[in-house]
Amino acid sequence: MDKKAKIYVAGHRGMVGSAIIRELNKQGYLNIISRTHDELDLLNQQAVGSFFQQEQPDYVVLAAAKVGGIFANNEYPADFIYENLMIQSNVIHQAYKANVKQLLFLGSSCIYPKFAEQPIKETALLTGELEPTNEPYAIAKIAGIKLCESYNRQYDTDFRSVMPTNLYGPNDNYDLQNSHVIPALIRKIHEAKVTGEGFVEVWGSGTARREFLYVDDLAAACVSMMGIEKNEYQAKIPIRNSQINVGTGQDIAIKELVDLLVGVIGYQGQIKWDKSKPDGTPRKLLNVEKIATLGWVATTKLSDGLQLTYQAYQNAIR
Repeated sequence: MDKKAKIYVAGHRGMVGSAIIRELNKQGYLNIISRTHDELDLLNQQAVGSFFQQEQPDYVVLAAAKVGGIFANNEYPADFIYENLMIQSNVIHQAYKANVKQLLFLGSSCIYPKFAEQPIKETALLTGELEPTNEPYAIAKIAGIKLCESYNRQYDTDFRSVMPTNLYGPNDNYDLQNSHVIPALIRKIHEAKVTGEGFVEVWGSGTARREFLYVDDLAAACVSMMGIEKNEYQAKIPIRNSQINVGTGQDIAIKELVDLLVGVIGYQGQIKWDKSKPDGTPRKLLNVEKIATLGWVATTKLSDGLQLTYQAYQNAIR
C-alpha cells in the first residue's frame, strides 16, 4: 500500500479498530480517517453514503460491529443481527459506489458450525448448524462474507474477509454482562482480589476449549493481508469461502485459562464452577494453514498477552 493512502477505519474506538490503527501508524500509514458514532451513525444509509462521497477513502477496514459474550447474545439477538447487518450492508455498498481500492471485513470464528471438524478449515462454512447462543450474530457475519464475495464476483471489487478467533487485549470491554470470557474473568478475579472475596464463580464446567489471539497480532495480520497485491491475493484465495482464518493454531481449556489468570492477577481465593450455565461450543480451534501460506503467523504467547492485558486493565481503571 502507498504510505500516503487514505485509510478509513470503521470502529476505531473498539479493541480491534484501535489495534489496527496502532499497527498502521507503526508501519508508517498516517493518513487515517475515523468517525465516532455521534459523528457518523453506520446504521444510517444516507449518512454513510454522504461520508463516502465526501471522504473518498482508498482503503476501508470494517471493524465496527455490535459484539458481546454469551449473555449479551442470548439477551439481545434482534439487536445483534439487525445492527451488524445494517453496518455491513451500508459500509460495503458505499465502498463499492466510492470505488475504494480495497475493503477488509472483520468477522468472527463463530461463523462456523457448532460441531465442525477441528481444527476448523474455511471450507467448513455453511456445512452444519450454528451454536444457538450466538446464531444471530454469526448469521450477520456470514452475510458480511457473502456480501464481499458477491461484490467481488459481480463488480470485480477487492473486498477481503478475515475471521479472527477469540480476541483479547488492550481497550477491551470489561462489562460483566456484555463482555467476552477473558475481560469478564479479569474483572471478576481482580475485583475479588481487591475486596478479599473468598471465591469467584465462573460459568460452565471449564471443559470447553478455546483459542485466544492477542489483538495486536490480529492487527499485524490485517495489515499484512491488506499489503498483498490484488492479483496475487485472488490467485491464492477462492471466490467462495474466501474468508481467511486468523488464530494461533493452539487452544486451551477454560479451566486452564482461569488458572493462568489467577496466577497473573495474584488471586488467592477459590474458583467455583456454575455448571448450570452454558459452556457454548465444546471446542473451537481454527485451521490457520491458509494465512500461513500468505506469510503470517501469530507471535504473542498467551501467558505474555494475558500479562499485557491485565496491565492495560489496571491502567484503565486507575
